[in-house]
Amino acid sequence: KTARCREDFLHKLSRQIVNENQVIAVENLNIKGMVRNPKLAKAISDVGWGMFTTMLKYKAEWEGKTYIEVDRFFASSKTCHVCLNRVDSLSLDIRQWQCQHCGTCHDRDVNAAQNIRNEALRILRLCSVQVLSLGTSDTACGGSVRQPGKTSVLLDAVPVESGSPIL
Repeated sequence: KTARCREDFLHKLSRQIVNENQVIAVENLNIKGMVRNPKLAKAISDVGWGMFTTMLKYKAEWEGKTYIEVDRFFASSKTCHVCLNRVDSLSLDIRQWQCQHCGTCHDRDVNAAQNIRNEALRILRLCSVQVLSLGTSDTACGGSVRQPGKTSVLLDAVPVESGSPIL
């Protein structure tokens, strides 16, 4: 019963996020590796992160929305979203920190979310520039955004030349 309740909640939440947004950006976390940590395993398993990202991805692709995974090695928590200064080390128990360069006080999770959003928008702009230089109206851009070996519906998109009638 608990698993069905969790799955129902994740379906509803992922549907709401896909319905309300054109671009969905998530951090590509190593969930399997994180579950090996005995202190975090139960909490991570209980929320169903992997299932949630899978639901987000297929629902976004189904609706024609853009789903972007930011690389797990992108320092989203350690980088100041205001001045882009990067802290050398930041242990997990530190939930708030102050940038030594610009003095901005950051909540770790809010700062990481803003950095993930900014990185996803940068990737999206980069993809748009590449598409424009090819002279196509295709918006699919794979590159290093997605995990290698995992295929996507967007990667199978056929480019349509600008100005050609759509059948």
